[in-house]
Amino acid sequence: MTSAIADPRSPHTAVRRSGPNLEKWGWIYMRVSGVFLVILIFGHLFVNLMVGEGIHGIDFAFVAGKYASPFWQWWDVLMLWFALIHGANGMRTITNDYITHQKVRRVLVWAIGLAAAFLIVLGTLVVFTFDPCIGFDSDTASSLITELCA
Repeated sequence: MTSAIADPRSPHTAVRRSGPNLEKWGWIYMRVSGVFLVILIFGHLFVNLMVGEGIHGIDFAFVAGKYASPFWQWWDVLMLWFALIHGANGMRTITNDYITHQKVRRVLVWAIGLAAAFLIVLGTLVVFTFDPCIGFDSDTASSLITELCA
């Protein structure tokens, strides 16, 4: 009994499920989010390392000054969301490619999704609820923190 390998150009005979093609949308998301991540990350690095005092100027006051602006809050949140969803989608793809046991694969994909969702919620809360004035009074805070807390 011999089995022949199908011609590579022969049409795929698997039954196609109805509904949205999630793998296609995941593939498209990886390309689009990659472009946005390059822009967001290089903008982040430029502002943090090239503008002002460079790496020597990054301290608590610098972060507090950035997070006083809604623009930088949204910049960092978008970078966080894109990066975590991009990474989770990549891990999901790797899991689907290499884990052959269906139940193990399902558990791992759910774990990846839950971890990404938890980190997205936690990171978003940190960015939007950041308050540099907690634990500081005006006499002991740096000049930037004093200005922010006034």
